[in-house]
Amino acid sequence: MSEQSSVRLDGQGTAAEAVSDEVARSEEASILLDGQKVPFSEGQTIMDAAMAAGTYIPHLCHNPEFKPHGSCRVCTVTVNGRTAAACTMPAQNDQVVETSTEALQTERRRLLQMLFVEGNHVCPACEASGNCQLQAVAYYVGMLSPHYNHFYPQRPVDASHPDFFIDFNRCILCELCVRASRDMDGKDLFAISGRGINSRLVVNSPSGRLGDTDFHTGDKAAHVCPVGAILFKHQGYDKPIGERLYDRQPISEVGDARAAEQGDQSNE
Repeated sequence: MSEQSSVRLDGQGTAAEAVSDEVARSEEASILLDGQKVPFSEGQTIMDAAMAAGTYIPHLCHNPEFKPHGSCRVCTVTVNGRTAAACTMPAQNDQVVETSTEALQTERRRLLQMLFVEGNHVCPACEASGNCQLQAVAYYVGMLSPHYNHFYPQRPVDASHPDFFIDFNRCILCELCVRASRDMDGKDLFAISGRGINSRLVVNSPSGRLGDTDFHTGDKAAHVCPVGAILFKHQGYDKPIGERLYDRQPISEVGDARAAEQGDQSNE
């Protein structure tokens, strides 16, 4: 065999070995999610892998279009016996992840109960009822009462904008509107001010009013609120309560309300 032929065969062997190694790596890249083997790609979080596999992990502040935030902690899971936020925890090979043990569901119920009493969430009177992720996640984890004493905070309603109003009573400080306005709309119209229990959503305008900004119906920030804090005017009850997204199916089956809303719009 000539030297040239030997080199060529060696090159083919090296390429074959590389392909074999890559296949082996892709086959090995998986986590054990609630007893099921779930593959993941490099750079994905546990939440990413779960969503790609169609497995629902409760969450409020997470949106796959934005960098993971990890503020609500509702997506807390156990990873090899230790708790972690699924939206920020990188997926690693052979992790054993549990998402819905009774202990985790209990902690989620407590978190949600605190969110309900810290704001003024009166579901039967809220325009977002049936389309609200806070309400839907609460039902999903079995939170049927607030348990704690209500704070009844005194918060304003900003109706200064011709197309929107903000009910600060319903804000859960997920910062989705903050991130959307800053990172996608390039406007930076919202921010979180204060610390601890005094934290609150504010509008970045000289008057602090939404009507004094260039907030627009086409802005991403107008479509990401998971609760009833930022709402469109003139269409509050276009779809009757009882016929809305989470009235028909649980959040574990249909996913985030805003994602479903955008999917419906794209199909029109």
